[in-house]
Amino acid sequence: LGTSARDRRIPWPLLDPRECGQKVVEEAGQGAEIALVFGREDSGLTNEELQRCHFHVHIPSDPEFSSLNLGAAVQVLSYEIRMSWLAAQGQPSKIEKEEVASTKSGELATMDELERFYEHLEQTLVAIEFMDPEKPRHLMARLRRLYGRSSVSRAEMNILRGILTETQKAARGELLKRKD
Repeated sequence: LGTSARDRRIPWPLLDPRECGQKVVEEAGQGAEIALVFGREDSGLTNEELQRCHFHVHIPSDPEFSSLNLGAAVQVLSYEIRMSWLAAQGQPSKIEKEEVASTKSGELATMDELERFYEHLEQTLVAIEFMDPEKPRHLMARLRRLYGRSSVSRAEMNILRGILTETQKAARGELLKRKD
């Protein structure tokens, strides 16, 4: 998919950004490899480069300033692809009211709190021998991604940290001593 602001002598299948997003999600879902091709800011893509693309994407803008800078073009198409992907997954494209309310009230865990949680989680996983610190692979990155997808409140963070603390105690045998 090649981006272009100029009309070409030879007409090519043309998509707007929304159609581009839908096309990318549809084709990628069928296993196709997709490339979004952006031109140089000063001259765009050459005719030869555009001819190697199956579709051209045109971002409608003011005719007097039809060419967007590279960052803006990437941002517009990335947004449309994301919205199409969310729609295909049946996920809401808007933040739910609960999330907005917790964000406004300042109850979300801070980045420092999240970092302390990740350190605590890693220590616990090592303590229970779930993770080998010498060969961690990508476990912590995947767990960061997992928790990063949700907006964890401070109260939820405290629950998770409490679970980790009790798990560490159990790993050290302290829970058995308490029951005796």
